[in-house]
Amino acid sequence: MRGLTKTSRGHGSMELVDIDRPTPAADEALIEVDYAGLCGSDAGIYEFESAFERMNLPTVIGHEYTGRVVETGDAVTKFAVGDRVVERPIRGCGDCYQCEIGEENVCQNAVITGVDHDGAYAGYVTAPETALHPVPDGVDPKHAALVEPTSIGARAVIQNSRVGAGDRVLVAGPGPIGQLTAQIADAQGGEVVVAGVGQDTEYRLPLAEELGFPTLNVEADDMAARREELTDGIGYDVVFDTTGHPSGLTMAVEQVRKGGQIVLIGQTGETTMPYSPLVRSEIDLQCSYASMYEDFENSFRLIESGDVDHATFLDDRFSLLDADEAFETFLSGGTCKPVFDVSVLRE
Repeated sequence: MRGLTKTSRGHGSMELVDIDRPTPAADEALIEVDYAGLCGSDAGIYEFESAFERMNLPTVIGHEYTGRVVETGDAVTKFAVGDRVVERPIRGCGDCYQCEIGEENVCQNAVITGVDHDGAYAGYVTAPETALHPVPDGVDPKHAALVEPTSIGARAVIQNSRVGAGDRVLVAGPGPIGQLTAQIADAQGGEVVVAGVGQDTEYRLPLAEELGFPTLNVEADDMAARREELTDGIGYDVVFDTTGHPSGLTMAVEQVRKGGQIVLIGQTGETTMPYSPLVRSEIDLQCSYASMYEDFENSFRLIESGDVDHATFLDDRFSLLDADEAFETFLSGGTCKPVFDVSVLRE
């Protein structure tokens, strides 16, 4: 089979290479991968940002995927050949304090599929049965491939925010997590607005509008005037920062109301700002990272109910046989959520 592999520590350097089909260990299943999504972290590997220096190259990347079990190890009891599955790609160690108290998403010794070991941009992948999640019969395979990023939005909104009916919500960043967070906040009863920058006006802000949300261009719109108009001069009850940019937090502080909440999802890097205004306004600053079993369950239910529209959201124009096109288009804002047909790597 072939796998799309990060081969060197620089921009691009993604190569399709011939690799052996993996053999599952006793506690693992072998999965024939059907579809896989392109995540912002995959793009970060493509650019080789500093967060990925720990990677031992070459590594097959990709962690958002779905497929079918084709072989199981002797100790596997929860899954059988033919079962449709997705993987929860952040694997906790099971022994640290965070794992013991049920916070596996922030495990001290976590490893991540497609970063710390070979991932899903390959014909087959192995995963421990403890990391696998069954796919309900009614969920389209392309949509199942997007359950992992949906679960991140589900955790941010359902577990870590206080969005409720009638709340005015601003989602900063119309990338994949932003678009999903907006849909889930809307399902919770929020009145949602999505904000982006000039680069997003080509594809991502129009996509948000197609999904039913008013949009703002922070580089062209008078944000203070629009805040007055959209929130009756009060400010947003909840602001989700999914930008992954240092300016996201400072903008969130400007837009949130006194006594409101900011939920940080994107990893913004280093930013400098005065924090006294947050204290004086009693702003609730909440972080949200990755997801766990319950978030995957909630995501499948949101898909099945139609509250999350993957059919409009996903983009299947691209191929792993010419992956650079997908990555470069993603980085330029010309797409939001590419989904690859991985079967081409078994041909």
